[in-house]
Amino acid sequence: MPLPSEPLRKLGFLTIGLFDGADPRSGHESTLEIIELGERLGFDSAWVRHRHLQYGISSPVAVLAAASQRTSRIELGTAVIPLGWENPLRLAEDLATVDILSGGRLNPGVSVGPPMHYEQVKHALYPDTADAEDFGHDRVARLLDLVRGEPATAFSGTEGFEVFSDRVQPHSPGLGGRMWYGGGSLRSARWAGEHGMNFLTSSVVKAEESEDFAEIQLSHVRAFRAHHPDGARARVSQGLVVIPTDSATADQRAKYEAYARQRRPRTAEPQGPARLMFAPDLVGTSNEIAERLYSQAAFREIDEVAFALPFTFEHDDYVQILTDIATRLGPALGRPAPAANAGDRPR
Repeated sequence: MPLPSEPLRKLGFLTIGLFDGADPRSGHESTLEIIELGERLGFDSAWVRHRHLQYGISSPVAVLAAASQRTSRIELGTAVIPLGWENPLRLAEDLATVDILSGGRLNPGVSVGPPMHYEQVKHALYPDTADAEDFGHDRVARLLDLVRGEPATAFSGTEGFEVFSDRVQPHSPGLGGRMWYGGGSLRSARWAGEHGMNFLTSSVVKAEESEDFAEIQLSHVRAFRAHHPDGARARVSQGLVVIPTDSATADQRAKYEAYARQRRPRTAEPQGPARLMFAPDLVGTSNEIAERLYSQAAFREIDEVAFALPFTFEHDDYVQILTDIATRLGPALGRPAPAANAGDRPR
């Protein structure tokens, strides 16, 4: 098995937080319990996806605010907030507030581009400005400036009994250094590096100069670091779907293999007009998954991961998968195993 030059430094996981539309509370509660479990199992970070007008987390900042009060150590991230749905100033206020409440554990990940199904939703989202909205990188730049404490207004001081600030309040000084960009193209990787952000690379990339997923992802990692002030020390986190089966039941293994098999055809060639390439889901024992990860050049150049939990599985499946990642896969990647009984707690 090929080995990296250094062991895995940060082990994280990502969940979409699915729920039943007729009973949304239980799904959100399950997500919070999974984050609590992640902390007990020794994960360094827990990340939530962002889904609008779907049965997944639509307000990750609110969910992570709740998670911040039920955990004490684990970092909390968004992967990612699509900024086309957001006002950067209001989002900056929310992010700073949750970072303060969490004790400086928030890792906001963002992306750009028009909202999904924009033609159908634009009149509800931007009834007066739909055709004037800019969904490019300038939207991220505005958010970065506001989070980092740049002035939002020319006015400050006292008016009557009220005191006004010229920058977003509360201001969380360390948050600007924990902003992440979720990118799948060379242009995005370069932009994130030039603007001093951290970089999230996931299981979806654009086939620009190659049709080999690992080769594409490696080019993004290197382009990002080549344009970042910190160079080779710039933070990159890789997110792939991994499903260890070490402690899975026979029924769970059959379910996981069927899930991966159903999604495999999309990994064979670029998909759609955007020529998106998808990484295969990794199903097997932790040693098998570790060997497949180490065979990828991009994985060998990073030391942080946020492994994605599959869609549509049950709570007990996620408990098994997270437990195996922490106790089996993590050690196979150079991470110490958690303390005995760290994950034991009835739901």
